[in-house]
Amino acid sequence: MTTMTLRINDEDSNLIKNYIKLHGLSISEFARQSMLERIEDDYDLAVLRQAMAEDDGVRIPVENLFEEFGI
Repeated sequence: MTTMTLRINDEDSNLIKNYIKLHGLSISEFARQSMLERIEDDYDLAVLRQAMAEDDGVRIPVENLFEEFGI
């Protein structure tokens, strides 16, 4: 397991401490969740941008999909 050190000002520290207390988290849990969520958000944004760049503009009416799948 790796240990990381984070330097923040007192105001941010108090804000984080109040938040984690309110949500019943440890500082480690909060930091881990926050960092992984940020990575996931950035990945999702990259996937969205790629999909938009590759979009050919063709749209299929939902009714056709319902019919195709017997819904």
